[in-house]
Amino acid sequence: MVHWLQHETGGLLLLCALSIAVLLFLIIKVKLEPFIALVVSGLALALVAGLSVEQIVGTALKSGDSILETGFGGLLGHIAPIVGLGTILGAVLERSGGADVLTRRLLGLVGERFAPLAMGLAGLIFGIPVFFDVGIFVLAPLIYITAKRGGRSLVLYAMPLLAGLSMTHAFLPPHPGPVAAAGLLGVPLGWLIIFGLICGIPAFLVAGVAWGAWIGKRVIVEVPDEFVVGEKKGPEAGEDGGTPAKAQAEPSLGAVLLIIAVPLLLILLATFGTVWWEDAAVLPVLTFLGNPVVALTIAVLLAMYLLGIRRGITGAELRDTATASLRPVGMILLVIGGGAFFGKVVSETGVGEALAGTLSDAGLPTIVLAYLIACGLRIAQGSATVAIVTAGGIVAPLVESGGHSQAGIALIAIAISAGSIIASHVNDGGFWIISRYFNMSVRDTLKTWTVLETILSVVGFAMALLVSAFV
Repeated sequence: MVHWLQHETGGLLLLCALSIAVLLFLIIKVKLEPFIALVVSGLALALVAGLSVEQIVGTALKSGDSILETGFGGLLGHIAPIVGLGTILGAVLERSGGADVLTRRLLGLVGERFAPLAMGLAGLIFGIPVFFDVGIFVLAPLIYITAKRGGRSLVLYAMPLLAGLSMTHAFLPPHPGPVAAAGLLGVPLGWLIIFGLICGIPAFLVAGVAWGAWIGKRVIVEVPDEFVVGEKKGPEAGEDGGTPAKAQAEPSLGAVLLIIAVPLLLILLATFGTVWWEDAAVLPVLTFLGNPVVALTIAVLLAMYLLGIRRGITGAELRDTATASLRPVGMILLVIGGGAFFGKVVSETGVGEALAGTLSDAGLPTIVLAYLIACGLRIAQGSATVAIVTAGGIVAPLVESGGHSQAGIALIAIAISAGSIIASHVNDGGFWIISRYFNMSVRDTLKTWTVLETILSVVGFAMALLVSAFV
């Protein structure tokens, strides 16, 4: 029985399912803090799956290579400074009134009725050059202020934005997953961009616009006051001690747009510079300035000067605003790290490889097989990029011997990408980012974000399957 659980596909799948069920039970029924529940469930799964203590936690003298530390550190090393800088940038925009100016102009252009669609289009546009998590950290404050002033559920505005960011992250270069799939399957990026848009935009419209509008009226999530740092609480300034808003001129829309655009443009130039100026002397400069941490640091400094110091807000007030905005970040980072650790444990048990091997023997059409393998890998271990890379490696030999056209191979890559985003749940770090950044319980996150990702996946794959009948 023990050997079956630890080494056979059925046993590994059962272990994975049980660990996820225990995790959900601890969070939803026991009301245990998600960070603690993730650590407990991850450690329990690792032990039951037969991983050694040294693999799980290392030794008393060395633990740097352990699953515990690499699981937490691998994601947090990338995400922690971005979360902090994005949070501060949003706080300065709000404290200065910049976010308010931008939101009122946006709503003035599209009207309150179409504000969620405008947020979705922002996610689509910004999501092309910007990684999914960076897009959330930069744009989330605009969602907060729009929902606050509109008096409607945070879900109504967040879902279209998230659909736009997720679609571009999964389907379009220069994001790492699609680029890796193109390399593994030997298809030019041009084909991937064309079919990524053809398949991804309908998926965005169904998941982000149609589903977002429906669920946003049924799951009501309010914006906590601490999410909108700098919002006035009365005729005078709020508790952060700032100058009353009436005493300061409204920031210009041009300055606000410049501050938002700077990190996006820097990241975009660094991304495409590797293709356009591969051997140019300017590439190292672009690479440095376009690193998300560097780009956001520049944006924060610009915001502090243009929206703060130049308009009479003191350095002490800006410091207090930044400090207040960072207070909830600690738990956000712990929960995200816990999710990454849990996903790492699931991956190390071997359940993903066992599932992929079983599916590859089923004799299905290559495009369907590619989608199912990616779905299984995504559900089992949480990472979209890992699902794409692993599924691409499994499917590549089948593609080479299948006589597919370049367009057909590109559609197989899109199918893999679609499978890689299905059913985001508790073993996905992105699930916890959405939960914490948009003030949703685990239950509400499953009802909104998890369903959105599933719709995005199924519609994207359906489009790829449909188009493949004509190429």
